[in-house]
Amino acid sequence: MGARTYPAIPVNSPGYRFPAGLEHNLIWRALRRGRPVDPLPFFQELAARFGPIAHYKIGRQHVVLLNHPDYIREILIVQNDNFIKERVVQRSRLLLGDGMITAEGAEHRRQRAAAQPAFHRQAIPGYAQTMVRLASQACARWQPSQRFNLALEMMHLTLNIVASTLFRTDLGGEVHELARAINDIMGLYHFIILMPAAESLVHFPLPGVLKFKRARARLDAFVYRMIENHRSVADHDSQDLLTMMLRATYGDDFRLDRSRDAHLRDEVITMFLAGYETVANALAWTWFLLAQNPHAEARFHQELETVLAGSLPTYDDLARLRYTEMILSESMRLYPPAWVMGRRALKDFQLGSYRLPAGTTVLMSQFVMHRSPEFYPDPLRFDPERFSPENKSARPKLTYFPFGAGARQCIGESFAWMEAVLVLATLAQRWKFRLAGHTPVLPEPLITLRPKRGLTMLAEPRN
Repeated sequence: MGARTYPAIPVNSPGYRFPAGLEHNLIWRALRRGRPVDPLPFFQELAARFGPIAHYKIGRQHVVLLNHPDYIREILIVQNDNFIKERVVQRSRLLLGDGMITAEGAEHRRQRAAAQPAFHRQAIPGYAQTMVRLASQACARWQPSQRFNLALEMMHLTLNIVASTLFRTDLGGEVHELARAINDIMGLYHFIILMPAAESLVHFPLPGVLKFKRARARLDAFVYRMIENHRSVADHDSQDLLTMMLRATYGDDFRLDRSRDAHLRDEVITMFLAGYETVANALAWTWFLLAQNPHAEARFHQELETVLAGSLPTYDDLARLRYTEMILSESMRLYPPAWVMGRRALKDFQLGSYRLPAGTTVLMSQFVMHRSPEFYPDPLRFDPERFSPENKSARPKLTYFPFGAGARQCIGESFAWMEAVLVLATLAQRWKFRLAGHTPVLPEPLITLRPKRGLTMLAEPRN
């Protein structure tokens, strides 16, 4: 598993063996520098110095970073029952409540089972036409040489798509208000989610806390209104996700019950935010990379002309848009929207030759793993051919896991792939995008990996 080898310790040994790692505590490192540690270069430094597994501490909390597919598989699949979501995810309850991302055990399985039919392979094709229609409407509003924040445009588009397909709701002009509320929350991510004793400080009237609560209240008002609209026009046979959630929560009687509505709110807001955020960022990073790689962009356009011949894409075209899918795969390799995953051990556990105690936090960073030179030579180069069938089959599976793996793998993965490919194909038939200005575009590791300060681009019409 790498250059470093250590003697194995028997599973029943009373002692613990930690991997090599930082000798000093991460908190002291941050205090000496006078600013928080940026996780992306920090994780990359750990992987470069210590290889496939590294150890550090935050206060008295042991943290282990994994950077090898065998170790990652051990946590997410083999020993999955011994792990729950770690502290930062649990703190996201301040926004998400007890939705599918934060729920554990039987409650997580119940929510997943209730939502599963909306993402079944028989249901997915029905969403394709709506995705293409909304994408076509979006690009019809743009003008040649228009300069805009393309990341924000992708947010508006994917918000409209997830509302229309999964929640049977037309956002109209409300999409802008929703986007502002979500951006306010994302801007406060470090303050609310990462600050010490967040669960207690959130009750104090601090400026950041008040702004977070106002933004959360705007989201809540929208979600409760959407639930009430579904209840008032109840179609018990509908197969949209919100109706399925209503059935799972209320059975055959959708009458108002505020305690159950609060629980349903948590489930809806989780699926709503997760359903648009990852795809919006994946699309934004893909346009950014295509603008810098004209050879790949030209081949992309050639595929669209060959496969679509000027028509809008349909679900049946997906199987033939192979290079488009390869572009998206390579984009999510370099800039995975879900950039890190964390688990906390319930009991002592063995990981390779290491024995680690209960309570250990285990981190797996897609951003770091996807850029491993061991599995991706010249890892910073944009090369969609890495995801040709033969190249994919030559790599271990968990060298690439943008949607996670195991029992908690993203329930909407097939939905997201279809949406992203169809949106790319729809927009690229009419437009290509060029970076505007000279400000470097940097990744910002919030709940998802966003372009810091957005993505200012110019729209150029295609013939």
